[in-house]
Amino acid sequence: MRHAAGKAILILAFLAATGCTKGRASETDSRPPVKARVVPVEVRRVQQVVESVGSLFPYEEVTVSSEVEGKVARVLTDVGDRVRRGQPLVEVAPVELELALQQERAALEQVRAHLGLPEGRDDLKDPSQAAEVKRAAAEMKDADQKYARARSLFADGLIAQGTFDEAETRYNSARAAYDVAVQGVQTLRAQLAQRRSAVAVASKKRGDAVIRAPFGGQVKERMVTAGQYLKVQSPVMVIVNTDPLRVRLKVPEKMAGWIAVGQPLTVAVEAYPDRSFEGAVGRINPSVDPQTRSFEVEALLENHGGLLKPGFFAKSRIASRQVVTMLLVPSQAVRYAYGVYKVFTVDGGSLKEREVKLGDRAEDSVEIVEGLSDRQRVAVPVPGQEPRDGAPVDAVR
Repeated sequence: MRHAAGKAILILAFLAATGCTKGRASETDSRPPVKARVVPVEVRRVQQVVESVGSLFPYEEVTVSSEVEGKVARVLTDVGDRVRRGQPLVEVAPVELELALQQERAALEQVRAHLGLPEGRDDLKDPSQAAEVKRAAAEMKDADQKYARARSLFADGLIAQGTFDEAETRYNSARAAYDVAVQGVQTLRAQLAQRRSAVAVASKKRGDAVIRAPFGGQVKERMVTAGQYLKVQSPVMVIVNTDPLRVRLKVPEKMAGWIAVGQPLTVAVEAYPDRSFEGAVGRINPSVDPQTRSFEVEALLENHGGLLKPGFFAKSRIASRQVVTMLLVPSQAVRYAYGVYKVFTVDGGSLKEREVKLGDRAEDSVEIVEGLSDRQRVAVPVPGQEPRDGAPVDAVR
């Protein structure tokens, strides 16, 4: 009896298991097919895109320093302010500089008075027109006439030797006085030029009491405050010009032949993930960094709205001169899981999972470098559909 009862229990368990298995198989077979677009693997000649990273830099940056000594009277700008070319930034108290300018002007007028220059004339080009030279010339002429007359009378024996010698000495003295007068005028002319230069220097220093922006931009840093004493070359402000901006990118040395000046590029920054900024390659560094095995490429980006800031981390895509043949599939056809990329090919109306290796991207497609051939077709599931290996496929447009 016990043996028969055990046998019956085994038969019932087998029947139950068989029924469950058939139920699961029937359930699997009844699952709906995966709806997907079926597209062939595309063979296309594509212009290679160089992806690189770098940073943004100001177009110009300068530390503005004081050119004169003195106490700061006023600070007219602060960090973040926009400034124009020539706009005052800092004012230095001008009292001592003004006094120095007046002193140099007085010294200049003194030299002009010695030269006898009339109002409106800056120089005496002909030394013979100076009053001192005119007087010396008149005395030399008078002495010359008397010397000539004495020489004639002495030849006729009408005057004594002493009288002739006196006339000759007077003439030589008058001639030497004329030469000294001409040399004196030349010296005064040199002093005039020197004093004029000294006035110009003093006038410049007086003007430099107002420290101005060398170009338009924004104040990046302020180093002074009112009442602070400045020496020559003391820094006061840092000015940056951020429109346009420079983007400097690192490109691997193997791509040196792919890039040329003028090629377009797009730049993305983390602050604006949904936007891209366009520019063109403007400069290429002629040398390669032996540490990173890369070279630097620079481009200019317009920044009229001030969205971009120096120091931003930048990702760039440069359209290179390199054109290659690629196997491409739509980006939506690629699945990523557990560190590998996969696509589903369509074979006989069902899906087959394949592991692939990716290359570059080309617009909305991605390059397949390993795992597919150009004679295969891949499935692009419609939203909400989850592909699975071996599942039937319902092709849609």
